Amino acid sequence: MSKIAFIFPGQGAQYPGMGRELWAEFGLVREYFARADAALGFSLSKLCFEGPREELTLTGNAQPAILTLSCAVAALVEAETGIVPAVAAGLSLGEYSALVAAGMLDFEAAVCLVARRGRYMQEAVAAGAGAMAAIFGLEAAAVEELCRQVDGIVEPANYNCPGQLVVSGEKQAVAALAAAAKEAGARRVQFLEVSAPFHCSLLQPAAGKLARDLQQIEFRPGRFPVLSNVDTAEVTPEGARELLARQVASPVLWEQCVRGLAAMGVTTMVEVGPGRALSGLVRKTVKDMRLFNVETPRDVSKVKEEL
Repeated sequence: MSKIAFIFPGQGAQYPGMGRELWAEFGLVREYFARADAALGFSLSKLCFEGPREELTLTGNAQPAILTLSCAVAALVEAETGIVPAVAAGLSLGEYSALVAAGMLDFEAAVCLVARRGRYMQEAVAAGAGAMAAIFGLEAAAVEELCRQVDGIVEPANYNCPGQLVVSGEKQAVAALAAAAKEAGARRVQFLEVSAPFHCSLLQPAAGKLARDLQQIEFRPGRFPVLSNVDTAEVTPEGARELLARQVASPVLWEQCVRGLAAMGVTTMVEVGPGRALSGLVRKTVKDMRLFNVETPRDVSKVKEEL
């Protein structure tokens, strides 16, 4: 039998209408959205299903929205198919969804925590002062060296897959890095539409606030392991608080996590929640991985039939 991992998306996967079909068809999904609405004190469901897009995209809304749908879908896949993953991982915010699915973190606590996390990340840097850019077609070591050479703060933020690294930092420094990357032979440079420069040292104020909140959160032993974005090791109840606080201002080692999952013998990955971005990154990182994504009732049926 194939070894299955659940992988959970991060911010940017949100879109108006996400989860609406699943909500209409499955009581379990309705239950998760009702629990999120009650915990947050406003209708996250309405925002997910109807938008407006601008409001859903706000970091403090997008994070609980993606987490809620991802956790609902993970529970639904397990209930409908009997599949319990051997291991899980999530990109940035997705790590919280993975910890909930593993039973290490309470769902309501996670929804409220990531809403605050989103606000802290948003507030850490003045609007317009930071930027992020994806660099395509250069080795990671070459981009790291350019970061060291450029004046100002610009740092690796997301190791997405081979030949794709996102940098984050001060606006002028990111622009200078982008120009230097093109000169060094980058195939493409894409500036990201983000509200703050995530996963770099400028986010230390957010990490500090989050660390205080995390002290109030209980973490339990998991039903299955979750790999950390910060160091690709398995998250422990004792180490979770420190890792999640560090994660906000540290690079996301997604490519390394994917390789870690493959090294553990994973042959099938199920992307749980909105979008298909992670599946695309996995394809570029490891060969011969079976990939499914689940965000509609049809996707649930497909997983049921094929796994």
